[in-house]
Amino acid sequence: MEWNAETRERIEARLNAKESSLAPYACKSVQAVRFREAAEDVRPNFFHDSDKIIHSYCYSRYIDKTQVFYLVENDHITHRVLHVQLVSKIARTIGRFLNLNEDLIEAISLGHDVGHTPFGHDGERILSAFLEKQNEGIFEHNVQSFRLFHELEAYGKGLNLTAQVLDGIICHNGEILQNHYGCDRNKTPEKLLEEYRNSLTGALKSKAMVPMTLEGCVMRISDVIAYIGRDIEDAIKLKLVERENLPREITDVLGDKNGTIVDTLIKDLVNNSIDKETLTFSADVSEALSRLKDWNYKNIYQNPKKSTQDEKIKTMFQTVLEECLEELESDKKITGIRHWYESMSEEYKAATSKPRVVADYVSGMTDDYLMNSYREIVIPKSFGINFAQ
Repeated sequence: MEWNAETRERIEARLNAKESSLAPYACKSVQAVRFREAAEDVRPNFFHDSDKIIHSYCYSRYIDKTQVFYLVENDHITHRVLHVQLVSKIARTIGRFLNLNEDLIEAISLGHDVGHTPFGHDGERILSAFLEKQNEGIFEHNVQSFRLFHELEAYGKGLNLTAQVLDGIICHNGEILQNHYGCDRNKTPEKLLEEYRNSLTGALKSKAMVPMTLEGCVMRISDVIAYIGRDIEDAIKLKLVERENLPREITDVLGDKNGTIVDTLIKDLVNNSIDKETLTFSADVSEALSRLKDWNYKNIYQNPKKSTQDEKIKTMFQTVLEECLEELESDKKITGIRHWYESMSEEYKAATSKPRVVADYVSGMTDDYLMNSYREIVIPKSFGINFAQ
């Protein structure tokens, strides 16, 4: 069905009025660039990208991917899907207060973590080591998120997202904290593709990338705001730490509960960034946030209680990775990689090495799928009552 002319005219007038009211340094929808031509659509470009993202296969797999804590039976612990929703809400809140493009912010936020492996950053390190051993570059989840949307979804054709959304996705890095966030407004789509190719080989680490839009900067810091206090709440539920352990010099500035921490960080960022072309925290909040991140690493992420199963997880990954690589060269069909590979475009097959194919496939697994694949490889099956079945 098509829009009738009067309805379409009214919609476009309202959308144009909304765009014209944005801050002068906001990225407007009319500035969006796609790498391939797309059919005309009344939806603004970045709004349309959000629709593409939430209907993608890789987005649906958020539901069973680790955020920080894995192998725990507690439904109130944050999974990747919830983290992404929290990032989106926090980023859109900041964007609204700074009068930036919320559609662009939402699309970047929703898609930023689809490239995460099973078992979070631990799985990411194992997968990167696998590729390095094969002399096939490195693996970084934000780069893989770009790769999924640009090259792998739609059976190797990609979703043709805008350059601005893809840029915000590949440039997000929640491991980096800065007091000052600026963007590179001169970055071109061609430069973005060059950064992507270099990041696959390891010639350019994603930490060195700078977003082309201020909206990308908003999402970048919102990633930190979303996880820093939430991880503490999860760690308290799991009895890894106690709230009283938090240093007073940090809590006196930020608070000691997730809600207070999020509130403090958003307000401080907006207070110091409103009507400016860069994002800035105050000096005391920036220092407290940096100290809290360091405290989280020491007491939560590197806590020995969290890592008791790490060697088993490493063994599981390595077994599945090696099996997948073998299956690509044989008639074996245990993990499902051959079926997936055969469904991909001829362009993808011609351009992708076998180790990178394995990385693409295994990184897309959920936690449960990886464990089930491992069981299929190592646990013998019963033949039943006879061999005639």
